[in-house]
Amino acid sequence: MRVTGGAARGRRLNAPPGIRPTSDRVREAIFNVLDAQEVDYSRVLDLYAGSGLLGIEALSRGEGWCDFIERSAAAANVIKDNLALAGLAEHGRVHRFAAEHAAGHLAGPYSLLLADPPYDDDAALAVLARIAASDLLGPDATLVLEHSSRRDPPEKLGGLQLSWTRRYGDTQVSIYRT
Repeated sequence: MRVTGGAARGRRLNAPPGIRPTSDRVREAIFNVLDAQEVDYSRVLDLYAGSGLLGIEALSRGEGWCDFIERSAAAANVIKDNLALAGLAEHGRVHRFAAEHAAGHLAGPYSLLLADPPYDDDAALAVLARIAASDLLGPDATLVLEHSSRRDPPEKLGGLQLSWTRRYGDTQVSIYRT
């Protein structure tokens, strides 16, 4: 697993056991769309962070700040290691709690929210809708949701509208904007 673009391009990162990292192909597609839409990478929130790969990719391209939310202690340690491997340790912080507690523990506004919840987590959409409706997201925020292609994405999440969606095998990526 490697960073596909930006300052840390080509750096190899680690994946925690049992975590399905986003493929290079899907990640490149996500960030090509975000770059084309001139998305602001200055303040990023990576929910269900896993290996931290999506947030690190955003940092590599924009070198802003990223808060990583991961409940697993093992995965949180891997994210910290990956930030160091990418040379971006000073640009992010790893928080160990469940995504549904983000609004109570963090202060916004974030310009970009990256979410790759487990595909079988039925509660994730409700969590994302609450966060999208909260003051964690700025007025021109973008939300990227990676999910199972077997489920259609909702048209709205909080105050955000679905603006782009594509399937990549079992994975679907949906982008929401104000």
